[in-house]
Amino acid sequence: MAFPSYHKDDFTVVTDPSKLDVAAIHRYLSRAYWSEGIPRDVVEKAIANSLCFGLFHASDQIGFARVVTDRATYAYLCDVYVLEEFCGRGLGVWLMECVMGHPDLQGLRRFSLATRDAHGLYQKFGFAELKKPQSQMEILRNDIYLHPKR
Repeated sequence: MAFPSYHKDDFTVVTDPSKLDVAAIHRYLSRAYWSEGIPRDVVEKAIANSLCFGLFHASDQIGFARVVTDRATYAYLCDVYVLEEFCGRGLGVWLMECVMGHPDLQGLRRFSLATRDAHGLYQKFGFAELKKPQSQMEILRNDIYLHPKR
C-alpha cells in the first residue's frame, strides 16, 4: 500500500502510520481540551483505525490530524493540532490542504468535524455550520478519560 507524503520547506506530512510518533501524539492529546487525560492505548487504537496525517519538522512530530472514514461516503476530522511554538507559520492550513487533497477523501457525501475555536481555519476548506442541526444526534462523554467507569 502506498502512503502519500507531502513536503514544504523543512516540513513533511506523512500518512504512513509506522512513521507516526505515538508518544508525541499522546503527549499533546492528553492535554488537549477535547481529549484531556486520554490513555495511550486509546490513542494507539484510534490511530490504528483511522487515516492519519503526521506533521514533522525534521524528525520531530509537531502536528497531527486524524480522519475516521469509510473512504467512500463519510469522514470525520478530529485530533487536529500544531504545537504552539510552530503556530503562525501557515502549517495548520498546509496540514488541512494535505488532508483535503488525500486521494481517499475525494467524492465523500459528508465530511464533518467539531471545533470549539478554529472555525475560521475550517471554513477555508468548505466546512460550515450544520444546515439542519435538528437532524444530528450524538452521545457525548466529555470527561470519559478523566473519570472512567470502573
